[in-house]
Amino acid sequence: METLLALSAPLMVLMALLVLGQRQGRERMQALPALAIGTGLAVTSQVRRGRRRRALLQALRQSTPPPGPS
Repeated sequence: METLLALSAPLMVLMALLVLGQRQGRERMQALPALAIGTGLAVTSQVRRGRRRRALLQALRQSTPPPGPS
């Protein structure tokens, strides 16, 4: 289930791009909301992942004592 959720945004963008390529004229506009939402979800996911990784790295650096001379 988590795999499908992880792939939902890229698949939405891919589907919107395919529709944009197949349709003509005003019908192409119907794919733009899916493209915008899929892109927004992907960007939001990357931002969240970066923040979590940054926070984890900072927590690891604070909890680990600096190496001393042996």
